[in-house]
Amino acid sequence: MLVHIVADYGQGDLAFAEVVQRMKLHLPDAEPVLTPVPPFSTLAAGFCVAQIGLNEAPPGTIIYHNVAPREDDEEARTENEGERLAFALLPTGVRVVGVNAGYAFSFVRDAAEELRWATVSAEGSQFRSRDLFPRAAAGIASGRPDSLAEELEYSDVPEVPVNRVAYVDGYGNLKTTIRSGADSPPSGSVARVRIGNARVEARVSDGSFEVEEGNLAFAPGSSGWTVKGRETAWIELFLRSGSAWDEFGRPPVGSKIEVEADG
Repeated sequence: MLVHIVADYGQGDLAFAEVVQRMKLHLPDAEPVLTPVPPFSTLAAGFCVAQIGLNEAPPGTIIYHNVAPREDDEEARTENEGERLAFALLPTGVRVVGVNAGYAFSFVRDAAEELRWATVSAEGSQFRSRDLFPRAAAGIASGRPDSLAEELEYSDVPEVPVNRVAYVDGYGNLKTTIRSGADSPPSGSVARVRIGNARVEARVSDGSFEVEEGNLAFAPGSSGWTVKGRETAWIELFLRSGSAWDEFGRPPVGSKIEVEADG
């Protein structure tokens, strides 16, 4: 059983090892795949969850994600209480189990065939994703009827924020929440892109490699999915033979993107 673990523990962090160990205890057939995201970045986590979950996957695939900044309440917390564990069933058959924090479920909210709370305590451990949630995830994976509770309200999951940096890949490409479509600048035009204090000219194109070496492309990237015949593609900022992330001064995930097109 393929189990994707999306979390903000840090690349190679001990926490990943501990969570994998606990997951294998409760799901012996689990084949873990680890995907780290920046600290507290529910936007990056949500983007990864959707990219993995809304594309073709082996039967039985599970996504287990944990980015829990505990920002739903600024007051002191009893017993390390945090955001609740939730569940989504996607059209691909992929099951998503994770903390409903920030934008973690935003990218799959509209596509999900089922959205429910999990029947597990939201308090009792500082390290809930190791001590409490793997057992609950195993119960959901096994189809135990008592593992799921009431449905999430639509309002419990926020919309995907527009014009933001959603994810930075290992090449320094900036994957964004700018949808490719009718509102995009025309292909071949030049767009002035501002992120933070950095302002860079980008060539608008239909593909990242349609620009010359050393130029920045504003183009549909490799991330996206098709659900019920509706295609979603996201614009990517790609610096050919370089790092767009470096070019823009290494902006954090969630940074606002401003685009001004010629004409």
